[in-house]
Amino acid sequence: MSKTVVLVEDLDIVREGLKALLGAYPAFTIVGEAPDGIQALKIVEKHMPDIVLMDLTLPLMDGTEAIREIKRRCERTKVLALTAHKKDSLIYRTLSAGADGYVLKNVSSDILVQAMETVLSGRRYISPEISELLIEDFLRHGRRESGSLLDLLSDREKQVLKLVAEGHGNKMIADKLCISHKTVEKHKANLKRKLGAASTAELVSFAIEHGLTVTP
Repeated sequence: MSKTVVLVEDLDIVREGLKALLGAYPAFTIVGEAPDGIQALKIVEKHMPDIVLMDLTLPLMDGTEAIREIKRRCERTKVLALTAHKKDSLIYRTLSAGADGYVLKNVSSDILVQAMETVLSGRRYISPEISELLIEDFLRHGRRESGSLLDLLSDREKQVLKLVAEGHGNKMIADKLCISHKTVEKHKANLKRKLGAASTAELVSFAIEHGLTVTP
């Protein structure tokens, strides 16, 4: 059975090119397309595709925010960022939003399909050129104050992490941030995944190490 795909790209000519390209691969079926982030959310919720190819520079709602919302609403759907941008901060922000891969638009059709197959298999894919940039950034700055891990967290996740480290339970965190208990649990699960933490105690240790707790 072919995998379903949604294309999110604001330029008509690029979307048409992607449709033509993927049309040569029977393993994929395009079920929807959107020129902006708002429409992308509606189409993804309607079709629940296996994978979304997501441009990052979009009107109404940018790509990183759209990725975050897609991952929140449709956890099963994989999202592959397809962009021309190489800026470190955007790469970190995109991965933080939940993207399963980051691919540059100058790749060949075979590489794009390889990237799609990789993320569909449950692994991450980052263009080699982007991997080199991230490695260079790490070597240039070292671990900095957070080893870049804090850069992978959203503002809300940092708030939750800080409150966890200060000893607040899920109910108290939910009340303080005006979110549901279930949302708190989801943020904590995302924090453990992004930080490689196996327990709440390890989250607390990370927060203390990086100065996120209140100073007595």
